[in-house]
Amino acid sequence: MGIKIPIETSARHMHISQQDFEILFGEGATPTFKKELSQPGQYVCEERITVVGPKGEFQNMALLGPTRSETQVEISLTDARKLGIPSFIRQSGDIEGTPGCTLIGPKGSLEIEKGVIVAKRHIHMTPSDAIRLHVKDNESVFVLTQSYERALIYADVIVRVHPDFRLSMHVDTDEANAFAGDDFPYGVIVKLFEGDNYNVNMWVEEVLQGINR
Repeated sequence: MGIKIPIETSARHMHISQQDFEILFGEGATPTFKKELSQPGQYVCEERITVVGPKGEFQNMALLGPTRSETQVEISLTDARKLGIPSFIRQSGDIEGTPGCTLIGPKGSLEIEKGVIVAKRHIHMTPSDAIRLHVKDNESVFVLTQSYERALIYADVIVRVHPDFRLSMHVDTDEANAFAGDDFPYGVIVKLFEGDNYNVNMWVEEVLQGINR
């Protein structure tokens, strides 16, 4: 029997280092807890930040806590076009070689040289979840969604396993708008190609060449 994976929409937001937080909000300032998120230990902060790119800006962008070692801005492909920033689809934390932007807070502003990403869709799960679902950390899987008559299959969904995680799949607003209509959308991992997870780009190329699996 398949296991339902709740699907959550991750709207544009950012994570921040303590050093950068103090530049934007004042020396000695720390993030203020506002609301807990679904992943244990993660929360929305009271503070908001303006993110500026070459072509546009987003005011009052949500800031998530606690602070991290490096500042990271997570946006959708549509957001990237509005800001005028190149789109780099990356896993969270993989920010080398990514574009930067300007951050503005009530006490100051700064230019970050890197850290703006479009987050690769992913599933958070515990080690026991991974065993039940027959997957492993950093594995790429297919997920079949069930929602308001807009079901589809997402390819290249990255599995992320940690004891502190809670089972959920995260997609950005562009991806959510493609299918979501229910209040509680969910998906299931599906095994294609005789059970092997398969690179979707290679699949497309093979179909174009007339190779069927």
